[in-house]
Amino acid sequence: MGPSMGRPGIILLREGTDTSQGKPQLISNINACQAVAEAVKTTLGPRGMDKLVFDGRKVTISNDGATIMALLEIAHPAAKTLVDISMSQDAEVGDGTTSVVLLAAEMLKQVKEFVEAGVHPQVLIRYMRQSAKLAVETVKKLAVPFEGEKGKEMLLKCAGTALNSKLISSHQDLFAPMVVEAVSGLKSDLSDLNLIAVKKVPGGEVRSSFLVKGVAFKKTFSYAGHEQMTKKFINPKILLLNVELELKSEKENAEVRITDPDQYQSIVDAEWNVIYEKLDKCVDCGANIVLSKLPIGDLATQYFADKGLFCAGRVDVGDMVRVGKATGAVIQTSTNGINAEVIGNCGMFEEKQIGDERFNLFTECVSKETATIVLRGGSEQFIEESHRSMHDAIMVVKRSLKSQAIVAGGGAVEMEVAKVLREESLKIEGKGQLVMQSFARALEIVPRQLADNAGYDATDILNALRKKHFHEQEGGKWFGVNIAEGGICDTYESGVWEPSINKINSLAAAGEAACVILSIDETVRNPKSEQPGAQPQAQQGRQGGGGMSGMMGNAMDIANNGARRGKLGHGVNYMKGRGGG
Repeated sequence: MGPSMGRPGIILLREGTDTSQGKPQLISNINACQAVAEAVKTTLGPRGMDKLVFDGRKVTISNDGATIMALLEIAHPAAKTLVDISMSQDAEVGDGTTSVVLLAAEMLKQVKEFVEAGVHPQVLIRYMRQSAKLAVETVKKLAVPFEGEKGKEMLLKCAGTALNSKLISSHQDLFAPMVVEAVSGLKSDLSDLNLIAVKKVPGGEVRSSFLVKGVAFKKTFSYAGHEQMTKKFINPKILLLNVELELKSEKENAEVRITDPDQYQSIVDAEWNVIYEKLDKCVDCGANIVLSKLPIGDLATQYFADKGLFCAGRVDVGDMVRVGKATGAVIQTSTNGINAEVIGNCGMFEEKQIGDERFNLFTECVSKETATIVLRGGSEQFIEESHRSMHDAIMVVKRSLKSQAIVAGGGAVEMEVAKVLREESLKIEGKGQLVMQSFARALEIVPRQLADNAGYDATDILNALRKKHFHEQEGGKWFGVNIAEGGICDTYESGVWEPSINKINSLAAAGEAACVILSIDETVRNPKSEQPGAQPQAQQGRQGGGGMSGMMGNAMDIANNGARRGKLGHGVNYMKGRGGG
């Protein structure tokens, strides 16, 4: 008998833990990422299709990559990496969320054959990182800076390109100037995009949407007396409060002990005196408009109406901050000590009917930073998608202003970077040359998918692009897919422009995500028994007839009776039916 015979096995992981490792695990992860890319690839570009996602409560129609990735609720642990890079692209740049997923998945697809051939993942990772770094440097060299007179034209074309692939692409002549004007009003650091609000009003046509150079918000809940108020002011003074102007607040928050029942009336009078004192101070400060985060009751509403003031309670915090920023008003937590320094002002205030809603509009404000875009549309899904489109365009214009540099879209920059990588790969000996060429091939997924989604022959278009970029070093570098007419065209001359930071972030994030997936050689799934309320699996697979039959039995129990707990004696089964438990 050998020395190892009879020794008990060493158990490291909880029983039921699923582990998979090695080459099959890596290939499985790559296949999962490809499946994710298959789900979103048809949404790329101006001719991309929309996806309808129903989560059991709400229907979402969108072709925004980040939105779709979030709604799909992907369960595969490795494929979630693609969700993360899509979300980071959306937060960082706002556009290119589908492109970054396609690039990462295609990079993995191109190196999959090397994994199957036995090339060590670390070799692949080393040259993938080198390729991604070179790609980013190439985009920086290709970027065209802009400033001065051409600045606004560049921004308009960048906003138009971002809106091209959206549901409202046919109305970019309306929305692109809107977005550029709103973002251009921000301070030089462009840090606070919350100063640009987007309000959605169902009904009407999409071209009824408009930009308010100031603040607009929907009329809040109001008490009797609101209709008697003045609804329009020229050069009003504005007071912002975080104070509840309701009589009941004093009843609930004050305690007075009495020794004589006759003192009750004096208590009631004192409560009225407190609320009237607050209201008098609001009027005495000279304000024409009083806004509060907290409720303004019927007594206060009628009082302000009698005095010729306008008031609104329960105003959203974001709207209060924007009004304060636009008018120079400072939110007060008390009605004591209100002076001229905390009072704001604007050129005009008006309550206006928009569709079925009434909106409060503050225009001609002291600060030009704030803006509100009011979106109209026939259906809720259309307005929601319009909102997402506007967010992407706003982010793109913001990044364009920050980077002050653009590149041509339509797959032109990807083809030029691929050409540079192919040339550089010839200077590398060994496997690195093949990996870099695979990275270059992966970049061609963008023009290929743009052509596919537009219904053109992707092979012919790609061959034409390769020829143009290779033979015409300077004259051909901005040639991309001609979505409108088929074939290829100079997308820079056509005005299809994107901020360079968009492409830089896409290439860097996709390369890093591909390297993360390649670096995983083992996946460990914790057993379900660790989850609260899950079916114990201790006996699963031990006895004869275990394995799949045991799993099916467990699934049937849960389906019929919900999760069962505890153990049964030998030969005893859970049963439910006529006469059963």
